[in-house]
Amino acid sequence: MTPSLAFVPDVDESLAAVVESKLEIVERRLHEVVRTDDALARWTSRHLLDAGGKRVRPVLVLLAAALGDIDRPEVIDTAVLIELTHLATLYHDDVMDDASTRRGARTAHELWGNSVAILTGDFLFARASALSADLGPDAVRIHAHTFERLCMGQLHETVGPHDGEDPFQHYLGILSDKTASLIASAGELSALQAHAPAGTSEILRRYGERVGVAFQLADDVLDLRSDGSASGKTPGTDLREGVPTMPTLLLRARASQGDDTPATTELLSVLDDDLSDDARLARAVELLREDPSVEETEAMATSTAAEAIEILRELPAGPVRDSLIAFTTGLVVRTS
Repeated sequence: MTPSLAFVPDVDESLAAVVESKLEIVERRLHEVVRTDDALARWTSRHLLDAGGKRVRPVLVLLAAALGDIDRPEVIDTAVLIELTHLATLYHDDVMDDASTRRGARTAHELWGNSVAILTGDFLFARASALSADLGPDAVRIHAHTFERLCMGQLHETVGPHDGEDPFQHYLGILSDKTASLIASAGELSALQAHAPAGTSEILRRYGERVGVAFQLADDVLDLRSDGSASGKTPGTDLREGVPTMPTLLLRARASQGDDTPATTELLSVLDDDLSDDARLARAVELLREDPSVEETEAMATSTAAEAIEILRELPAGPVRDSLIAFTTGLVVRTS
């Protein structure tokens, strides 16, 4: 199924028509770029690609490119480069998190094992790197720096904060590296490849850094509120793996400051239990959904998105800026 702008409210109609037509080209190009004669990689490399997705990052590339010349062929390859890099990280993340489903399908490591899944992610990174080389030295530099940040974000998530390090700042740093870095690169590279006016790429880079954090904070909420059928992921996967999220950080901070109410005490007890059992995990998700930390996280996502929108106001007024603002709202207020 070809992605659309359905998740973005109130996009300018003429711009939406152009972007959706370009999304069809991006989708075809994605399949072309991952094509291989290897019998196994032919299936593994297309596994998540065929599972679909909203193509959030390509949509941003195309909307941003409308600030310049959206018809330049380099814009399509920029969208493909960004999405391939994102897909590669998903193969790796699912191994790290031991996730069983992604986009409603069994994860690659569940089907073929950890080694095949990791190597498939590496294969996609390699194909993305080849595209960056075709786009020129600026694209290579930006892509390499983003790849470094993606790796460091995963590393910092894996080892946790150092002694004395603020856990909230540590977590926000992870969100900046693991999520926002690629979204920032999508905006920056798009403006460069579309030959947008001077300064546009820097504005979009700063915007991406903020909206990426807002997007992931909203995802922390969605992971708890969704029943899994819409998001295609098992609710509470991070809880099961002991991976901190903003709601759990807020909960533990509140408890450390003296909150010993029965609800807080019970929730902490459940979270600290063995959550490998599906029933216990479901109970943890149920209790956390009712905790005020979830609404606090939602408010943080909304305020961070507002900061991103303020950055967008540095762009010229018009349908493209309005559509980027709508895109921002669509990332934060969503059900999947």
